[in-house]
Amino acid sequence: MSGDQVRGSAKGEASVPLSVLDLATVGMEDSPSDALAATTALARRVEELGFHRMWVAEHHGMPGIASSSPAVVIAHLAAHTRTLRLGSGGVMLPNHAPLVVAEQFGTLQALHPGRIDLGVGRAPGTDQATARALRRTDGALSAEDFPQQLGELIAFLDDDFPLDHPYAEVQSVPHGPLPPVWLLGSSGFSAQLAGSLGLPFAFAHHFSAQNTLPALELYRESFQPSEVLDEPYSMIGVQAVAADTEEEALDIVRPIALSMLKLRQGVPGKLPTRQQAREYPYTELDQAFVDHWLADAVYGTPDAVRAGLEELRERTGADELMLTANLPDAATKLRSFELIAKSYRMI
Repeated sequence: MSGDQVRGSAKGEASVPLSVLDLATVGMEDSPSDALAATTALARRVEELGFHRMWVAEHHGMPGIASSSPAVVIAHLAAHTRTLRLGSGGVMLPNHAPLVVAEQFGTLQALHPGRIDLGVGRAPGTDQATARALRRTDGALSAEDFPQQLGELIAFLDDDFPLDHPYAEVQSVPHGPLPPVWLLGSSGFSAQLAGSLGLPFAFAHHFSAQNTLPALELYRESFQPSEVLDEPYSMIGVQAVAADTEEEALDIVRPIALSMLKLRQGVPGKLPTRQQAREYPYTELDQAFVDHWLADAVYGTPDAVRAGLEELRERTGADELMLTANLPDAATKLRSFELIAKSYRMI
């Protein structure tokens, strides 16, 4: 497999490819069906707008997120689009047997050849009790065996276990051209592992901005050329929301900050409305958290968002930007991506 399935091409006046991450966010008055229908509409629209790829993320036990099963959602989105690359951002590998993931994404690749990405991470994507239910164990939860799990996953995809390996005679079916494997992370662990394996790396800048530059530097320093890539390829996720005015953009993005605050407090729920975010009784510590979160987001008028994204790209040296907007209102989310695409003359 060459890096051609990894690298995208920039559209319009964008300096790097622009892509989309969606969580199928569920608003206060929405059902999961509403959220998934909105994600499907978003996939169709961002394909038309010229975005390179769209990923969905695995989260469990969160009423405000309907993307607990990325492989299922990807299959649906692929059936409703034609050219958009689709993938997981990501599958949380410790929650699954590597063979199951290889079979799921082998099936997706067979159904939609050349359009599937397999992004994997090592976090549980949920609370400890739910993680234990997923893994069917009462033992201590640890991500330390992630490199071994990743090695098994890649070996199943490549059909390349050593002859003396216990799984040497086990085949992942369907088997064929491999989907590109990406490592996801919010710290240096996956960055260094991705570099040492010569894999593309996606960093979660949108919720771990303080670690972005160190992780990307570690990825580049540790990179070893492979059959997948001859040089590093990094993508960063960034919260980006555009509106007609800066005031409107702040009003739109504030509910996302409140939902992140609730998640940090251990009480995740459906995405709050703008009015709820305006009227919420923030404590001094709450407001400090919200302000810090907003400082790492890119929001404002379309020109301001473009400028903010370009500054971030130049500062990080990222090869691709993956934009996310965890908005509860589907029409507002669609329009934000349309405004960003227009600011880059992608349409």
